[in-house]
Amino acid sequence: MTETVFVARESNPDEGRVSASPDSVKKLKTLGFDVVVEAGAGLLSRVPDAAFESAGARIGTAADAKSADVVLRVRRPVAAETASYKSGAIVIAIMDPYGNEAALAEMASAGLTAFAMELMPRITRAQSMDVLSSQANLAGYQAVIDAAAEFDRAMPMMMTAAGTVPAAKVFVMGAGVAGLQAIATARRLGAVVTATDVRPASKEQVASLGAKFIAVEDDEFKAAETSGGYAKPMSEAYQAKQAVLTAEHLAKQDIVITTALIPGRPAPRLITREMLKAMKPGSIAVDLAVERGGNIEGAVAGSVVEVEGVKVVGYNNVPGRIATSASSLYAKNLVTFLETMVSKETGMLALNIEDELVKATMLTHGGTVVHPNFAPAPVVATATA
Repeated sequence: MTETVFVARESNPDEGRVSASPDSVKKLKTLGFDVVVEAGAGLLSRVPDAAFESAGARIGTAADAKSADVVLRVRRPVAAETASYKSGAIVIAIMDPYGNEAALAEMASAGLTAFAMELMPRITRAQSMDVLSSQANLAGYQAVIDAAAEFDRAMPMMMTAAGTVPAAKVFVMGAGVAGLQAIATARRLGAVVTATDVRPASKEQVASLGAKFIAVEDDEFKAAETSGGYAKPMSEAYQAKQAVLTAEHLAKQDIVITTALIPGRPAPRLITREMLKAMKPGSIAVDLAVERGGNIEGAVAGSVVEVEGVKVVGYNNVPGRIATSASSLYAKNLVTFLETMVSKETGMLALNIEDELVKATMLTHGGTVVHPNFAPAPVVATATA
């Protein structure tokens, strides 16, 4: 019996991405799946239904999800969608599990095997499935484009007969995937770029892109990275020293882009109102962490606001602002992950719960929340007198 993959149309009106591309549909077909794409799923990513049909998919409706063995999504399904999927179905999406335990419990109760793509381990084998990297890369690029669009000056130095236009000064805070792409993009536009990060390894990466590294490089800085490659939370003492250095540097900048996020935690506050007040009037600040509380004091999710004379850009879902590119990369992440669940012998789904990728990303299975970070604590019985 042929198994079916259902590509859902996103129910969130602010989500323009889609979880498949014509190329990923072709790959799913070669893996032996029937593919059903919900009508209109790719319209906001400029992928018409006809393109999916040409790749071998059938165009269906939301009702087709009820018989699907695998459901591919960008965002976690809402309650009504969860209830419509058949028990035992595999659902793969960006699940945003932290703080959403009730939604995880709903998926468990529905009998779904749910996977969170953003929990993919950062190991060599999983690089092509790393949705955080693929989407953050585009977010870093778009952050610079958004900043340039709000900026009332040219980015590169221009020498003309009428005079010289100085290059814009751009400061990138956080040199992970998003930050490094922001550095590269700002450099391509001709800006003078500086950057900071608490991870020592980032210094060399920043320099390799032609930017200057700014940080308090003490003993705490030298040990400020987890084994998984993420930044560690820093002490209050370090944060105070870094804040002084940052404030002095910010006062000389035209544009600042903040990208600092630690999985499962609120975004760290990097820039205060006092720091913004010290910047030149008309400066631009882009907060890529605004959906997690924001790195910049005064940033408003989904809006561009003026704070202390600085225009603070706080767009939600920045990768979704370039949905066509983001969808193409995300679809590749999904199909590459799903391929690891297909038996080479039978060509059918064969979930190996001991696989390190499955262990890291599986949230619910067999009617319960199974991921150790989100499973409810066991109830300890107490003796009664």
